[in-house]
Amino acid sequence: MQLKKFGSNKLDVSVIGQGTWYLDRGDRKAAVAALRRGIETGMTHIDTAEMYGDAELVIADAIAGLPREKLFLVSKVLPSNAARRGTITACERSLKRLKADYLDCYLLHWRGSYPFEDTVAAFDELVRSGKIRSWGVSNFDEDDLGELLDVAGESKIACNQVLYHLQERAIEHAVIPWCEKHGVAVVAYSPFGHNDFPSPRSKGGEVLQAIADAHKATPRQVALAFLTRTASVLAIPKASSAEHAAENAAAGDLKLSDAEIAALDKAFPRGPKPRGLPIL
Repeated sequence: MQLKKFGSNKLDVSVIGQGTWYLDRGDRKAAVAALRRGIETGMTHIDTAEMYGDAELVIADAIAGLPREKLFLVSKVLPSNAARRGTITACERSLKRLKADYLDCYLLHWRGSYPFEDTVAAFDELVRSGKIRSWGVSNFDEDDLGELLDVAGESKIACNQVLYHLQERAIEHAVIPWCEKHGVAVVAYSPFGHNDFPSPRSKGGEVLQAIADAHKATPRQVALAFLTRTASVLAIPKASSAEHAAENAAAGDLKLSDAEIAALDKAFPRGPKPRGLPIL
């Protein structure tokens, strides 16, 4: 599994991690097995949020008995809880549900009504107390990031988690360049799209399959390799089975040629910059 530096905290993190949105909606035993298999195959970067129902409880079952220092756990605070005291309370609640002593990174899920000064003060307090090792954000465009930087200063924002898949490449216009300039990791959520992965019968799907065949890989592995082709980008696909988790993990060592990247770029053009940042 390829490792990448995770923004400002400089920790080595698996380029392919594990998302957990809706993970609590299906079979609990299968979900735990998927997370376990993912960890075994190198996907030690596990992402969750207080908004994700019982996902934190599922993760707690999956990581029970495993060395904590081998994992990279991330959770998120809802904007409605992102006051100074509310952020700290939410973090402590997530830690209790995860049965963990600390988070490796804690994110503001999206921008809300509380001033950045309040949330950043809470994040800094959580760092000082050892409850989190770093902090970041999710669903922030470049303007939001700029405002946050003015409050927090350089080298504080560890990551920005954003929607990014083959058919939604808006973040390439400004968000990724901004993050690269300021040493912020970019984490792609829903990297297969939201129930709209390219059909094998589509033109783009045919390109994916041809490249996959050349590498004895799968189209989803090729998609992950394309999205994480630059040094700043990691991805957190969700897997509902152990087999799917192993498939995702194998993308962590897949290298595409310049010609293959160009072919995918042509097959799935990024399009014009939208007025607003796409989110789910």
